[in-house]
Amino acid sequence: MAATMLADFGADVIKIEHPKKGDPVRLHGHSKNGRGLWWTTLARNKRTLALDLGKEEGACVLKDLIKDTDVFIENFRPGTLERWGIGPDVLLEINPRLIIARVTGFGQFGPYSHRAGFGTLAESMSGFAAMTGEVNGPPTLPPFGLADGIAALATSQAILIALNAQQNRQSEGFGKGQIIDLAIIEPILAILGPQPTVFDQLGIIQKRSGNRSVNNAPRNTYLTKDNKWVAISTSAQSIAERVMRLVGHPEVIAETWFDAGSTRAEHADLLDSYVAPWIQERSASEVIRIFEEAEAAVALIYDISDIMTDPQFQALETITTVDDPELGPVKMQNILYRMSQTPGKISWTGRKIGEDTESILKSKLNYTDEKFQHLLSLNVIAQLDKETK
Repeated sequence: MAATMLADFGADVIKIEHPKKGDPVRLHGHSKNGRGLWWTTLARNKRTLALDLGKEEGACVLKDLIKDTDVFIENFRPGTLERWGIGPDVLLEINPRLIIARVTGFGQFGPYSHRAGFGTLAESMSGFAAMTGEVNGPPTLPPFGLADGIAALATSQAILIALNAQQNRQSEGFGKGQIIDLAIIEPILAILGPQPTVFDQLGIIQKRSGNRSVNNAPRNTYLTKDNKWVAISTSAQSIAERVMRLVGHPEVIAETWFDAGSTRAEHADLLDSYVAPWIQERSASEVIRIFEEAEAAVALIYDISDIMTDPQFQALETITTVDDPELGPVKMQNILYRMSQTPGKISWTGRKIGEDTESILKSKLNYTDEKFQHLLSLNVIAQLDKETK
């Protein structure tokens, strides 16, 4: 995903896959006519190179590619590249300006560094699962790759920071390559608020609180008269006051504990007892209208079908349509940022295994047909069958 974000804004991304196995994401989730739909989105704007890095000849191909590469992203267990003879020391000797981003579950060192690491483990170990779920319920994991997505954002940011340092004459990294060591367990922990500081200073461990917040109240999900769910937030004091006036309980605003979000959160039961009945007596559309008129924060709880038809998402073009050679027009999330001077774009969807192998090796590396065929005969590379391309 980190490489996808960079590709969306013009980076020439070459996705390296094993010639026979391909990337496991090709088989993740739903598929249509044998085509993985997640891969269709995740591998967009990437050229595909089928290359066995575990073979000496495959490692040599990578070394040739590295000579003219700005960034190399890898997510093998620590020591794997070194075992294949293509560790950072080797690659940086070939290209001293290379930025190497190493993404692993637990980082390149430490007692857990050689463990298998996935986003689920990061969601577990970061404290996220422990604080997520109902008060008397079990720890709750997200039903999607949350930690992976956060790590992708962090990785793409780290790469851009490294590239900027490389261009900045005032930076110690000017003109140099460097190694980025990113552990998936860390970015998700970084966004979970001040828990380490709170525990250090007060010994407090944040508990599960369902849809409530420890920082403000009322903040919850509420059922409407027509059996739809809405969420409200009162992170700002002025919004909290508007909500209580709106639901007919302005008297509570005078309470001394109402002046701060944290103390309001301590009285969440009382505040919810005022808000929930008011909402349940009204339809979702009426609740939204009245809250908007009062300039209070509210939103319907959406599923993907709601997102696809929502006028705000439509105005932003958050969901876009891309032509796929097999599926035809396909809807997917649009590029992440709207930038006035350097807009990104989606040029193509995820390609087949080895679809660009021949063009990359012959055009980018100037390999002869004889050398290309030799690598094919050794099963070091693979190309898409031209008859099915």
